[in-house]
Amino acid sequence: MTIAILGGGISGLTVAWQLQKAGVAYDLFEAGTTQGGSLATVQHPDGYLLETGPNSLQLSDELLALITELGLADEIQDAAEVSKHRYVLRNGRYQQLPASPPSLLANGFFSWKAKFNILRELSRPALPPDPTETVAAFFSRRFGSEIVDYAVNPFISGIYAGDPSQLLIHKTFSKVAALEQQYGSVLRGLATTGSSAGRRRIISLRGGIQQLTDALGAHLSHRHTGQQVVALHRTTDGRYQVQTTKGNRGGFAYDAVVLALPAFAAAPLLQPHFAEAAAALAAVHYPPMAAVYTAYRREDVRHPLNGFGALHPKVERPYAAGSIWTSSIYPNRVPAGQVLFTTFVGGSQYEDHARQPEDMQKAAVHEELSRLYTIKAEKPLWQYRYLWEKAIPQYDQHIVAAHTTTDALQAYGIWSAANWRGGVGVPDCIRHAQHIAEQLVTKGK
Repeated sequence: MTIAILGGGISGLTVAWQLQKAGVAYDLFEAGTTQGGSLATVQHPDGYLLETGPNSLQLSDELLALITELGLADEIQDAAEVSKHRYVLRNGRYQQLPASPPSLLANGFFSWKAKFNILRELSRPALPPDPTETVAAFFSRRFGSEIVDYAVNPFISGIYAGDPSQLLIHKTFSKVAALEQQYGSVLRGLATTGSSAGRRRIISLRGGIQQLTDALGAHLSHRHTGQQVVALHRTTDGRYQVQTTKGNRGGFAYDAVVLALPAFAAAPLLQPHFAEAAAALAAVHYPPMAAVYTAYRREDVRHPLNGFGALHPKVERPYAAGSIWTSSIYPNRVPAGQVLFTTFVGGSQYEDHARQPEDMQKAAVHEELSRLYTIKAEKPLWQYRYLWEKAIPQYDQHIVAAHTTTDALQAYGIWSAANWRGGVGVPDCIRHAQHIAEQLVTKGK
């Protein structure tokens, strides 16, 4: 059995690594000259280490095992202790978000009405599962609108670049929805299962997250970079020929294909043979998002920056979705005596902002940072922008058809391993890619 893997991001690389360890033949095709997809680290000559993809990782068991296998365990860099503090903009100023249910009730972040609604969640009846229920509708029903406005909305905007009134609860937070069904209450379920106990360890690698995909790529024996797949040809016996920008690989046919591509890139490859799945993938929404990196002298910023960063609820009418306080989390990534903000502009709720000219974005970010953080400098020491025309796939109503139609393609030897299928986080991608690889190994025996 020989397998073609299309796409050299973290999902495709992980599938290839698992197959290689199991002795299953494969070829991985990557359009770019390097691997890693959206996981990329930039060492700027001015002394800044920038992540243009994920800025940090939650250390799952699967991720730790992979890092260890690749010999990178000594490269793990933990986020600074202050990163456990998270801030949210409320009434024009940053307030620390409660970190646990007890502190949530004792902290002054939420109103007494909101706290009462949280306690009432324990007695609210569970409703039958609704596949069309959105994240906002679910949390509003269980906890009230203030929780949606000042906790759910900024979290969804900052982490998923999404809109909670559009994302589906059973696709985005399936485990939370399951707690209501199993225990009759989300809070009761969290207390029973211990799911609320502690955050996972937040890490990076000393040279940046790209070290992970660089190491994976270096371990692979059948990785082909600079070869964009432009067509899939299905043979009469149900196998697949892969046509790349460098040709048709001598007419070689593969027993299975793994789509480790963005939905919009996979769609045209499926169109000639599986039009319904192609249309479903083409409909998956990827909003634009820009990351604006802004540095100031530490003495010019009055805010203590004692946390991971701050998120902006839409109800506060901000310009940006929020900022990560990069220099607080990883102090060695900026020149001495400076602070660095990584500010996110765009996403589903702010698409117009993401499409503005770069100079306008930079100026707007500086103005908002100056006002919210009481920065006295007239201009930043340094700014840099990175733009994703298509950022994070949205788990909204369109994702349902994408999942259903592409899952059906497994019967035809086509498997999906990408962040539009197994979850948008790096640990999710690794877990799902390993699961797909295990199924392929079993099928090939």
